[in-house]
Amino acid sequence: MEIGIPCGREEFRLVLPPEAEILESCHMPAVSNPELAVEAVLRNPIDSLSLAELSKGRKSACVVISDVTRPVPNRVILPPLLRTLESAGMDRSRITILIATGTHRPNVEEELVNLVGDEIAANYRVVNHDCRNARVHRRIGELEGAPIEINSIYLDADLKILTGLIEPHPYAGYSGGAKSILPGLSSFETMKFMHSFKMIAHREVANCILEGNPFHRATLEAARLAGVDFVVNAVINKEKRLAGIFAGSLHGAHRGGCRMVEKCSIVGISKPADLVVTSGGGAPIDATFYQCGKGLLGAKAVVRPGGAVIMLCGCEQGIGSDTFTELVGACKTMEAFSQIYADPENFVTDQWAVQSYLQVLQHMGPVFVYSPRLTKEQLSSLGVQKIYDVRKELDALLKSFPRVAAIPEGPYVVGLRN
Repeated sequence: MEIGIPCGREEFRLVLPPEAEILESCHMPAVSNPELAVEAVLRNPIDSLSLAELSKGRKSACVVISDVTRPVPNRVILPPLLRTLESAGMDRSRITILIATGTHRPNVEEELVNLVGDEIAANYRVVNHDCRNARVHRRIGELEGAPIEINSIYLDADLKILTGLIEPHPYAGYSGGAKSILPGLSSFETMKFMHSFKMIAHREVANCILEGNPFHRATLEAARLAGVDFVVNAVINKEKRLAGIFAGSLHGAHRGGCRMVEKCSIVGISKPADLVVTSGGGAPIDATFYQCGKGLLGAKAVVRPGGAVIMLCGCEQGIGSDTFTELVGACKTMEAFSQIYADPENFVTDQWAVQSYLQVLQHMGPVFVYSPRLTKEQLSSLGVQKIYDVRKELDALLKSFPRVAAIPEGPYVVGLRN
């Protein structure tokens, strides 16, 4: 059988054995008129007054958006949302669009225009969150003794609006919702708690789990303290077109979107595979190998211990984090990593990604990566092998790893054993 696997901005066609299991999300038709759909949910939200009613009398607004690593349909969501605020009497100069970068770098110049569109970039105040700038945060509470510090632009706004994308997330269960605040708008000090060794090691910190997930629970506590007036969360299909839009209260809108994603993104598999073929999710999420780790986490749930994995990823921006590369190279194994970073005093940037990555490598056998932008030396330093011909490598591996499964959408599909 032939399947298409995204690799950057292209699709790689691959022929698999007829008995291969293909784990794909269910078909979600695109919304026929996305802008009308957004306008409709702004007027008739879940468990909330309409956005127009909420906006009356408010002096200022902060609209939180995700950064360029997330394919959120901002150009569909933002225009009707901003029109609603201004129609309610809010001056445009009092509206701030705040990019929830978390620990990521800022989005600037062409990236920013691509994120929101020319007109919005030129006519609205658009600001990048900076987790390392202590001057932009304010402490609003604690989580198990750790400070909750949130961007003061958000805290000071009279009307607080979160937007985002709902998809499976390896820590929060699902993205979107309160995750826009924590970690999206949080300080690095707060991140030390949210991405600690203890948090990432918790068994319920996993894809598609909300109940009992301490990461999700912490995001809700931060949102409660910071305040959220309105949420607009999108669900996209495998073509990255808008398939669902959910607006209203934090709980109502987010849970509604999570239910839609759950129905389509969790796929059963009869038994663990010897070999998994997966992707980093295609552009924009596979722009760096750092982000592609989510694709490997998805493969970990499907491949047997010691099984092999082939991952295709664009990585047009390279590995994405010098610290990530250095930590993997220095520790190499989960045991060596835990001896140092299980101690909160040794916390460093990106250790959470390294922890997850080493857990993956510990479970799997050989990992082969097809990435035109990364060199053999770069991938070797990360404990994986570069391949140049996916079809040839697949044919060779099938001799030793005959039971094969494929996850074309990578991190957007969660495999569970039947």
